[in-house]
Amino acid sequence: MKNIFPFLEWVSTYKKAYFIKDLLAGLTVGIVLVPQGMAYAMIAGLPPVHGLYASLFPILTYALLGTSRKIAVGPVAMDSLLVAVGLGTLTITGVENYIIMVVLLTLMVGCIQFLLGVLRMGFLVNFLSKPVISGFTSAAAIIIVLSQLKHLLGVSVPGSNKIYETIFNIFYKLGEINWVDFSIGLVGIALLLGFKKWNKNIPGILIIVVLGIVAVYLFQLNVFDVKLVGSVPSGLPTFVLPTIDIENMKQLVPIAIALALVGYLEAISIGKAIEDKTGEDTIQANQELIAIGSSNIVGSFFQGYPVTASFSRSAISYDAGTKTNLSAIFSVILVVLTLLFLTPLFQYLPNAILASIIMVSVVKLIDIAYFKHLWLNRKDEFFVMLITFIITLFIGITQGILIGVLCSLLLMVYRTSKPHFVEIGNIGNSDYYKNVIRFADEVVVRNDLLIVRFDSQLYFGNSAYFKKQLLKHIRAKGPQLKGIILNAEAINYIDATAADMLTKLIHDIRERGFQFYIAGAIGPTRDIIFNTGIIKELQREFLFVKTKEAVNFFDDPNEVSLLAAKVAYENSRMAKAKRSLN
Repeated sequence: MKNIFPFLEWVSTYKKAYFIKDLLAGLTVGIVLVPQGMAYAMIAGLPPVHGLYASLFPILTYALLGTSRKIAVGPVAMDSLLVAVGLGTLTITGVENYIIMVVLLTLMVGCIQFLLGVLRMGFLVNFLSKPVISGFTSAAAIIIVLSQLKHLLGVSVPGSNKIYETIFNIFYKLGEINWVDFSIGLVGIALLLGFKKWNKNIPGILIIVVLGIVAVYLFQLNVFDVKLVGSVPSGLPTFVLPTIDIENMKQLVPIAIALALVGYLEAISIGKAIEDKTGEDTIQANQELIAIGSSNIVGSFFQGYPVTASFSRSAISYDAGTKTNLSAIFSVILVVLTLLFLTPLFQYLPNAILASIIMVSVVKLIDIAYFKHLWLNRKDEFFVMLITFIITLFIGITQGILIGVLCSLLLMVYRTSKPHFVEIGNIGNSDYYKNVIRFADEVVVRNDLLIVRFDSQLYFGNSAYFKKQLLKHIRAKGPQLKGIILNAEAINYIDATAADMLTKLIHDIRERGFQFYIAGAIGPTRDIIFNTGIIKELQREFLFVKTKEAVNFFDDPNEVSLLAAKVAYENSRMAKAKRSLN
């Protein structure tokens, strides 16, 4: 049951100490969710109230089915932009028809994500390395911070996910700064930082929200053209089945697939980034697909639109100290109360206060320390992180993640194409064989015997490199060389291409008058050796369990290897058993 309903896991271990943190985090996220939900719905081309509809039942569904205990699910800017851009290419007349198409799109996105989860496609998340996640989150944090500058400055500028467009738009409007808005925002930032430095347990976000509402109401700051959240439409959504139309579905398939994949990548990236900071490890990739897909399916029944994890609200939730998904339920309760009773209060909330909350919460996710660490220790991974960061910052969030993953895969392929290949030697006549360069003063190097170790699987991508390196070491040994031993302890797989190469190489080496031995192969590798042409060319008596055995056999061919003895014993035992049956 816990696999199907992950909430049972945290419910069964819930502590009283968590309640206040979850309550404060949930209310804090809810306060931001109300205006953000309406704003993002407008970005998607929908009436603002649909953003609130998407902030109710989808969030409840994720709270029950989701495995991350920290992320905040709901409407987000990226998905809202994709909805607007995708549907903008279609011919849709009238607001009602547009809403019908969006609701159908939401259902399709949910079904695709749910199906991917059922088919166990969550392994895709394994390709999100830490440098990619850190590069993405750092760039996304900067994008979010810059997107809030318009609210902090009290100016109206077009939104964009590209940093240069945002900077240009804001720079163009600097002459129109509303100094009252700017002052409110700066005071909000100062108070948040002050509260955190003084006592982290103080609910600074809730305090500045209340102070902002009170200040606007008492001092009538709206006469200074302070930008406020404004009126919130009232009323809860009703259950309505999406209108299924095959022709519409055909048009929406490409958009739905893109939204399903992007939404999943966003959620899993944000979830793993927060987990990395908290040290927790609760996210199950396949269940996340099912949870987010179910959230979108349920949302489509209540006139919502596609949801996923919100970067800014997840940062706020994490910053507020959330412990479990119970905080999401508190956020939903606040949205419900807002729709029914609290509309008059939120209409006095300054946008600059919301901007200060988001900026302070998000800026800490810019991981400068990890940039420095990679630069000093792993420059190859530093450039993967840097490329992800730059692409996300200047081209787009989706492109940044995808190109970052591609760079990680290319780096992995490059590393495995040229793995560690080294000559090893015996240490003090023991069973240990080590790198002759690292342990130059301890190992015994023989001119008549070459012992090499290959620290990787042997496959089509590195088989040519293996052959080149082995022949290079053979030439370096000179005319005294009589035998070659391959220490295969680190070789956990040999594909068909590599098996064919190794078979031919063994044949060519023996044609030159050298003996060839393989030692230390683990069970799966040994199976491949026996199931391919390698064993026919190598012959059983030249396959050894330990390198020391192979060396002894090279020095005295009359000594039988332990593996050969075991094989002979098994053959004898099987023969006796067969005779007894007869």
